[in-house]
Amino acid sequence: MDIYSWNVNGLRAIAKKGFTDWVTEHSPDILCLQETKASLDQLDDELVNIPGYFSYFNSGKKKGYSGVAIYSKTEPNLVEYNIGIARFDEEGRIIIAHYPQFTLLNIYFPNGQRDEDRLSYKLDFYDAVLSYCNSLRENGKRLVICGDYNTAHREIDLKNPKANEKTSGFLPAEREWLDSFIQNGYVDTFRHFHPEQVKYSWWSYRFKARERNAGWRIDYHFVSEDMLEMLKSADILDQVQGSDHCPVVISLK
Repeated sequence: MDIYSWNVNGLRAIAKKGFTDWVTEHSPDILCLQETKASLDQLDDELVNIPGYFSYFNSGKKKGYSGVAIYSKTEPNLVEYNIGIARFDEEGRIIIAHYPQFTLLNIYFPNGQRDEDRLSYKLDFYDAVLSYCNSLRENGKRLVICGDYNTAHREIDLKNPKANEKTSGFLPAEREWLDSFIQNGYVDTFRHFHPEQVKYSWWSYRFKARERNAGWRIDYHFVSEDMLEMLKSADILDQVQGSDHCPVVISLK
């Protein structure tokens, strides 16, 4: 089973760049999208009903902002769209899909670069997600948590770490939360297989960053430790165009 995750930076925008053809070609078993920037009523039928897939969408109150989606060849047992905290749920950042062997959380974590309030919101969101994931595990769930985390963890995970030490996305508090996430029993799947490989999943549209591969690795699949026995591989598909992010993928047995 292949689980893909991709921040598409606008589902309607990427639809004009061959998105559905890409889905047909790669045929992911589950495809999680972030930053869809569209509510269900704004999407054409070809995006809602891709042949062979069940689809699920969560959008926030603000039009053209945030939003996540899941396309799945297998119908989940249950799909949920919030974690029970209004200030987070209203932005449409989470879909939780329950399958027989695991629970999948598709999350678009906030960006903290706008101001101090937004950084505080991001850190609070992180803590709420950790608490929610831990509560699922206490109820016997095995977890896959994928999405755009909006933070590079270590210096290896971005091209210019020194220049970004005071930039949201590489601040000590953000990186420390990822440390805490790992300490709570969640595994960065890409680093599990590729501890020293330099590969990025996001590039600024400015300064020809992608051409120079001046990127950041901020898109992840984390899994709970009890999922490791099912984990076959993890990769970053950095040759795939269409967004300022590229897809990331894991394969499960």
